[in-house]
Amino acid sequence: MFSFRWLLGAFHLIIWGPVTLTVTHAMLPPPPVQCNDSGCTLYNSYGVWNDRKDCHVPSVTYPTTEEELRLAVAHANQNNLKVKVVSRFSHTIPKLACPDDAQHGSSMLISTLKYNSSIEIDIANLAVTADAGVGLRELIDEVERSGLSLVPAPYWEGVSVGGLISTGAHGSSWWGKGGAVHDHVIGLNLIVPARKSEGYAKIIRIGARDPLLNAAKVSLGMLGVISKVKLSLEPAFKRSISYNFTDDAHIEDIFMDHGKKYEFADVTWYPSRHTAVYRYDYRVPLNTSGNGEYDFLGFQPNSILVSKTTRSSEKLLESARNVNGKCALATTFVGFKKLVANGLKNGPIFTGYPVVGHQGRMQTSGSCLYSTKMDTYCAWDPRISGLFFYETTAIFPALKFGDFLRDVKKLRDLKPGNFCGVDIYNGFLIRFIKASQAYLGQSEDSIVLDFNYYRADDSSTPRLNQDVWEEVEQMAFFKYGAKPHWAKNRNLAFLDVQHKYPNFSKFLAAKKQLDPANMFSGEWSNEILYGIEAVKADGCALEGQCICSQDIHCSPKNGYFCKEGLVFKEARVCRYSSSATE
Repeated sequence: MFSFRWLLGAFHLIIWGPVTLTVTHAMLPPPPVQCNDSGCTLYNSYGVWNDRKDCHVPSVTYPTTEEELRLAVAHANQNNLKVKVVSRFSHTIPKLACPDDAQHGSSMLISTLKYNSSIEIDIANLAVTADAGVGLRELIDEVERSGLSLVPAPYWEGVSVGGLISTGAHGSSWWGKGGAVHDHVIGLNLIVPARKSEGYAKIIRIGARDPLLNAAKVSLGMLGVISKVKLSLEPAFKRSISYNFTDDAHIEDIFMDHGKKYEFADVTWYPSRHTAVYRYDYRVPLNTSGNGEYDFLGFQPNSILVSKTTRSSEKLLESARNVNGKCALATTFVGFKKLVANGLKNGPIFTGYPVVGHQGRMQTSGSCLYSTKMDTYCAWDPRISGLFFYETTAIFPALKFGDFLRDVKKLRDLKPGNFCGVDIYNGFLIRFIKASQAYLGQSEDSIVLDFNYYRADDSSTPRLNQDVWEEVEQMAFFKYGAKPHWAKNRNLAFLDVQHKYPNFSKFLAAKKQLDPANMFSGEWSNEILYGIEAVKADGCALEGQCICSQDIHCSPKNGYFCKEGLVFKEARVCRYSSSATE
């Protein structure tokens, strides 16, 4: 049996490490595409796809100009190749960027890694046009240097301009055009297949009033290759942020008014700790004193020792089925986040509320991405066996979200300690996005719920209290009809997804028009887009590849059987018990 005192000491190191190691730097993340003499393999940033199968592709090309990008598409069209596009970052969790395994010899990847040189700012018309491969941080900094601001601010900056709009990346806001970046797109260039007489590929320029824009700005890479993106801007501004750590009583009644009152509001809920954290976040004039920033704790560089110790600690608690140990960690973690304001800094450190700073530095972060010292990494970097987790992200119609919270509270109140596993990570992050005209965007004002939780090293290993997260997951997507975030989630979240989008048929019509031969479709992207459930097999429910209907879909040999939900009775979850009939 491990020493619990040692574990708390290790966690003390973990939570203080990113703050006290102010002179350390991060090892650059590995490239998502790695090639050898036999071909190439595409990885995401976690090193493992949902199905744990590698994505193989014969070749990859690296265009540097829009014309080279067009020629790459033309080559694929002329040679009947399937095409997928990948960026420098590859942080998408589902296999959207993977071509068909069955057509391994007839596919190629196009990387926008080197297509990132152009950022053109139109100050007079408050707009910026950027190459699709430009990183979000580079875009934000260039816009700010011109005395302007990009209003929508995704929380994670490890994305490219083309990638973030393709999958619906967002910040949090119900004001103005809202928090989703694609709702600030006012034009884009798309490279699509063409006839021989047109050179096998052509560039189409889609303006703000073109009906195709509603299909192209959230397209999952299935319509063509985005080459340029034009976004609306506003004059530069600052933001003022304070966090209120308080009791979670009435959160189900308060969240709506909170989202309406503050332009960039969010809420973080730690259900096991009965704690809600309300973010009071609004713009202030540019001459307001303050040069603060938001360097989110989870995105700061971590030493190898810190990341490996964190993972080892959680694995020990899992194997010992130690709920109390997880709850002790959750208490310490939430307390520390309160102490350091979750990464807000007035200057070098956090000294008190409010924190005021320029828009470009007050939301989007990812400091673990950049420098070159060998001792630190992003905590989830697969090369160091660090954090390894699932991320569930559900987009609710705002009017249904209160009832969802009430159901989660009922489940929590049966045994609060069972929710400690999510509070070790980031609890439940609640954000706000407006109704969108995008065919694959949210069709009404919505709430986005994110939560992370432990993933086992081996696909056949069940997890402590995994039935709780499966019930919450199924409650979200099937009882309350939440839509899955296109770039996140386990596969089951996408079941029957096409029926959740009123304009889904319009998206398919645009696809037929722009890509009639389905060059940009593939087995994996179709599985997500059409919500196809994988063939049920032994253990398939353990990692969200299916919903269990028999005990063998769980892990009977380890005491996990297929049971109904405790609150949402229609849910079918893998629950630990001493026997199948208990």
